[in-house]
Amino acid sequence: MSTPHVSDAPIRTGLIGFGTSGRLFHSPFIDANPEFSLDLIVTKDPARRAAAAERYPRTRLVDGTDDLFAEADNLDLVVIGSPSGTHVELANRALDAGLAVVVDKPFAVTSRDGRALIEKANRLGLPLTVFQNRRWDGDFLTLKSLLASGKLGTVRRFESRFEWFKPVQSKSWKAAATIHEGGGVLFDLGAHLIDQALVLFGPVDDIYAETLIRRPGGTADDDTFVALHHGSGVRTHLWMNGLAAQVGPRFRVLGSESGYTKWGLDGQEEALKGGARPTDPGFGVEDESTWGVLGLDGDLTPVPAENGSYVSFYTGLADALLRGAPMPVDPEDSLTVISIIERINRLTH
Repeated sequence: MSTPHVSDAPIRTGLIGFGTSGRLFHSPFIDANPEFSLDLIVTKDPARRAAAAERYPRTRLVDGTDDLFAEADNLDLVVIGSPSGTHVELANRALDAGLAVVVDKPFAVTSRDGRALIEKANRLGLPLTVFQNRRWDGDFLTLKSLLASGKLGTVRRFESRFEWFKPVQSKSWKAAATIHEGGGVLFDLGAHLIDQALVLFGPVDDIYAETLIRRPGGTADDDTFVALHHGSGVRTHLWMNGLAAQVGPRFRVLGSESGYTKWGLDGQEEALKGGARPTDPGFGVEDESTWGVLGLDGDLTPVPAENGSYVSFYTGLADALLRGAPMPVDPEDSLTVISIIERINRLTH
């Protein structure tokens, strides 16, 4: 175990951004964990400020990051939930201020910047981790357990998808961001899918990819396919598509003895959008009707779903900061993902 970074709870936390990331994926879990205090939220948008004030009346709201860093002596941790192109600059500022850092994926747009950030955190002795929350999707946790059971035999092919149909992109930074700014579905959802594939099947030794812009006037890919060959022998096929008129299964895994197919997405995000809190009874529990199935055609058995557990990221983070446990996500893992994305963009542009 490493030396704890924070001497006592609660871990005083500043959150940058209150869009989808800050509002849904960070603030509810920071607020729900008694080992954290949500001290500051950076957001200038009037509607977001109003929503944050209503939800967290004891949290101070500030307009900009300068205001947050001026309060660095009163914080232990900064969580960066801003657009991808700002991650490296803000993480550097947080490290310069002597703070532990959580960065949304992709934590950098280039592997060079990501490597420099990791080296800086190591040099300063400051904790740095990346919010790869999809490691705690219920369907992914279920698949990990199923693979460990050996019921599939030798896995030969792994298919994984994030697909939906949204011909018109919402008016947000994602609609205008180029790949040089971390825009496109490869940086957005690919950072999850590639990370999951690496966790399950290990390092990659060959890559094929197609990155396409389907929307008129689009600035970055919105329909992407990636094929990976792992040193373990597994072939992974990944789809990220914002214009899929019919979506495929979330997971399809083919082994020497059996197969596993799972439809539908983990429900934690939708529950949070609907106003649920992580402490609500049944949060993260998947309905039996959407469980994946194991077996051969004609003889399929539902596999009970493990509960989705985004709370585990912040539980692990508290263990790391207060008790010296490993960080919940090693930033080296996320750097590997960025390196693969870079290689894909070199192959396809």
